[in-house]
Amino acid sequence: MSDATVTIIGAGVVGLAVAARLSKTFDRIFIIEKNKNFGQETSSRNSEVIHAGIYYPKDSLKALLCVKGRKLLYDYSKEYDVPFNMCGKIIAATNNEEISILEGIRLKAANNRVDDIRVIDQDEIHELEPNVKALKALYSPSTGIIDSHSFMKQLETNAIQNGVQIAYGAEVTEIKKTNTGYEIFLREADGSGYSFTSSNVINAAGLQSDKVAAMVGMNDKDLRISFCKGEYFRLNPPKNKRLSRLVYPVPNPNMEGIGIHVTIDMGGGVKLGPDVTWLDKNEYDYKVTASKQEAFYKSAKRFLPFLELDDLSPEMAGIRPKIQKKGGPEVDFYIQEESKRGFPGFINLIGIESPGLTASLAIGEYVEGMV
Repeated sequence: MSDATVTIIGAGVVGLAVAARLSKTFDRIFIIEKNKNFGQETSSRNSEVIHAGIYYPKDSLKALLCVKGRKLLYDYSKEYDVPFNMCGKIIAATNNEEISILEGIRLKAANNRVDDIRVIDQDEIHELEPNVKALKALYSPSTGIIDSHSFMKQLETNAIQNGVQIAYGAEVTEIKKTNTGYEIFLREADGSGYSFTSSNVINAAGLQSDKVAAMVGMNDKDLRISFCKGEYFRLNPPKNKRLSRLVYPVPNPNMEGIGIHVTIDMGGGVKLGPDVTWLDKNEYDYKVTASKQEAFYKSAKRFLPFLELDDLSPEMAGIRPKIQKKGGPEVDFYIQEESKRGFPGFINLIGIESPGLTASLAIGEYVEGMV
């Protein structure tokens, strides 16, 4: 018998959601996380948005798991008192060209069974957000925000209560296929190492997920992660009080990003971002470039006429784990049990960028079906 039934590599929001779900059914589940706590990378450096499922291609995993995950996430938050705010979102068109794009977005949302999104005119825009300027907009009332740290803490609690064992500060260095599963080699913070066996392995390693797949022998260039940085600027008080909903521009055609947008947080703060910067190397670069302040200002000024340059200050940065290539077409989540490649019981979750937070509980259910 293997030491573990299931080993999950990575304690971001997706790894934790998978653990919480599987631990309802399976015993002997381990989570291995190289950082000292959960959610230290992409899961804690994002907009904390609960997405409706508007932008994604019909029948893609992003669309299906986002729409399902949104409902699961609201229900879970109510059950466990995780702070959230279903504040709604406006996608603002500021010229005639953008108005024509709005209809395409609305149809895509309808194809994804997002049934509450609608076009609103200037009067209703002014009624909802008096300080936003737009000719027309799409309004999504079921978009919201969540306290992602509280959500991850609750997932960790659920998993531990169900018997999951978590090893923080332990980095996977090697994975070997065996007759009954996999042998996983670890290095701890003090430099010591050990190994254990696991019948199933779930690769939820986020920014390092392609490297984890390569450890066992899956060197697929189509699954290579590219680090795509997104920076944020804070809207300084008191002007943060002029907005109560998320406000987005019309997105880029290839969905590299969905444009510098307005995000509110649970404390009433407001930030602008993220932008899109493809990094030349896969390095953890969380610096905020102060010189980008003017570009952020000009981008948001189109729909926030009250904005002045000095209203902004650098806030934070995050990194998206993209398998999409720079300038290339949008790529779906890669979630696959790898028997066809000769690795039964090995499940890869690669390229889990936005809407990964929203989809996390649905991803847990999806992976359970594979296990």
